[in-house]
Amino acid sequence: MTAERSGQTTAGMADERAPRGLFVYVAAAFAALGGLLFGYDTGVISGALIFIQKTFSLSTFNQELVVSVVLVGACVGALSGGRLADRFGRRRMLIFTAIIFIAGAIVCAMAQNVMMLIVGRSIVGLGIGLASSTVPLYISEVSPAGARGWQVSLFQFAITVGILAAYLVDYAFAASENWRWMLGLAVVPGAALGLGMLILPESPRWNAQRGNLEKARSVLVKVRGTHHVDAEMREIEATLHQAHEHGHLSDLWLPEVRLAMVIGIGLAIFQQVTGINTVIYYAPKIIQAAGIPSASGAILATAGIGLVNVVMTVVSMWLIDRVGRRPLLLVGIAGMAISLGVLGYAFYSPARSGSFAEIAVVTLMAYVASFAISLGPIFWLLIAEIYPLKIRGSAEGVAAATNWAANFAVSLTFLTLLQVIGASRTFWLYAVLALAAWVFSYALVPETKGRTLEEIEAAWRTKGRVA
Repeated sequence: MTAERSGQTTAGMADERAPRGLFVYVAAAFAALGGLLFGYDTGVISGALIFIQKTFSLSTFNQELVVSVVLVGACVGALSGGRLADRFGRRRMLIFTAIIFIAGAIVCAMAQNVMMLIVGRSIVGLGIGLASSTVPLYISEVSPAGARGWQVSLFQFAITVGILAAYLVDYAFAASENWRWMLGLAVVPGAALGLGMLILPESPRWNAQRGNLEKARSVLVKVRGTHHVDAEMREIEATLHQAHEHGHLSDLWLPEVRLAMVIGIGLAIFQQVTGINTVIYYAPKIIQAAGIPSASGAILATAGIGLVNVVMTVVSMWLIDRVGRRPLLLVGIAGMAISLGVLGYAFYSPARSGSFAEIAVVTLMAYVASFAISLGPIFWLLIAEIYPLKIRGSAEGVAAATNWAANFAVSLTFLTLLQVIGASRTFWLYAVLALAAWVFSYALVPETKGRTLEEIEAAWRTKGRVA
């Protein structure tokens, strides 16, 4: 072991032994409200769409457009959010994100025609994209190495809570068919995010990158709850000395980070093309097709799927810093592939008994549970960990934007695929893509458990990969 590596390991151990202040949990929790908004605005359309379709007499394509236009805004927000977070700071971008969410929710709730609704959904999408590229970044840079896995996974947990909350709100307003309240209630968590970030500090690593080392140290003391932060500050300063102060987009494909970019972009695509958001967006329609005819019944069954998503994300948070990223990722993706195969067979079988709807719901639950311990949280965690500090915001933004572009492609084609090739072949297609995701993850995805961000960066620089 080289002296450099030994020093890094010692620093990482010091980081894990250091007492952890309550403030870091408060910071992570408030930042994760961006994930709750992400989940709420993603999930709420599944129930609202049933009633929006009746209000505006939407065709199949227009239904897909109302659902998927949010992803165009998300792609733009994710792609620009990383660069803006590098330039203006993580905290300022999260405050701006809260304002965007509030504005989008108000426009959606007041929509008088399809075009106004599409504009509002685009604004909401911009907020989702900004949150997806900034929240994991902020949490990863304030969290200690030994707890970074579960704390960054708070983002995914908040997404699942937001989705479940959206399903419950949909159910609460299903009897009155009041989709405006469904969409407009996103104002509440948006205001909480904005007010929370007003009292939270900027990331210590961003302060250090901008040359304000004293401010970085004071923030680190505050979030760690101890004055013994010398080892971590030395790691941060050493990393800054080895890199240019500011990264450029051209730096994303330097040899030492090229594999990291391939991993981030690959996971971004596989998280979506394995079908998760078809379940989030269209679960009530899938369940109605499986044999539960009423809108309220389908939405309630969907809420059960949302609850499974929340519970299994908590399980993932508990395991992720104990078991590691790779084992959870591989086991979860395998479960997704099997569940999708069974779901495809269930829709293919001509002998559908009265229990068919129950089988479909249980299989969807198994699929969502598998996603919740693997591609759900681990994608967002890894893209917040594996990139060097000088390009971290930009690289995470590219990965997040790719994720939203893939999401757009899948959500825009799902209902059409159901019409053209049928439900069974659609789910089998997603199963094949899940198998490809497993092979990709087995071959390329590194284990980052217990390493500081600076140790991971050093591994890319010296070896071109993380073991």
